[in-house]
Amino acid sequence: MLDWDGCANVRDLGGHPLEHGGQTTYRAYVRADSLRNLSASGWQALVEYGIARVVDLRWHEELALDEPYDVPVEVVHVPLFGASPDAEYGRYLDERLDATESTAEYFRWSYLDFLDRHKANFGAAMNALADADGTAVVHCMAGKDRTGLVAALLLRHAGVGIEQVAHDYAATDIARIPVHRAWIAGARDEADAARRERLSATPHDAMVGVLTGIEERHGTVAGYLGEAGVTAERLEELRLRLRPS
Repeated sequence: MLDWDGCANVRDLGGHPLEHGGQTTYRAYVRADSLRNLSASGWQALVEYGIARVVDLRWHEELALDEPYDVPVEVVHVPLFGASPDAEYGRYLDERLDATESTAEYFRWSYLDFLDRHKANFGAAMNALADADGTAVVHCMAGKDRTGLVAALLLRHAGVGIEQVAHDYAATDIARIPVHRAWIAGARDEADAARRERLSATPHDAMVGVLTGIEERHGTVAGYLGEAGVTAERLEELRLRLRPS
């Protein structure tokens, strides 16, 4: 965990054991909740950590709420789930969630659906991370779903075991993130509040199912990312950045 004032869910992707020995390197990639919540000292901590590029996965509507800021860091915006929320698809997701007893199974299904629907956007995000001229941070709002999926792809592609990747995903403590607490508090009614509580979970088994599903469908994470438009050179760059030299 990194202490960047204003954010509550910032983690370096270094230190994870690799399947064939060693561990992922630090200061390659960082995952975070929304950087718009950073204080001035938080931004300073980000800069001092060596961040050269921010890859922002949020919708355009989420960016529009940001206060202006001026820091010496490149920002690349890749709206991972499309430019704007799809209301009809959102209702379909709610119906699937309400009809599913297992929250973990719902996340497994929905994440695989996101990866399929928005494949090109996942490719664009990974290309932006591969091309960063130094340490890169990737973030969305809570740093859970969009960021969680991108972080999982990075770690698995580097050679981290599925169980360990799922452990990193499950380490997100939504209760610590003010923007997410406010989202739950703003529910329309009791049913909506219950739905939002379920959506706040980070079940380990869900990410195990997602990565297993990717590998069943595409052979490897690299196979999926290649289909998403990530070149062989960038795939190698992504892998080497997280592996000790």
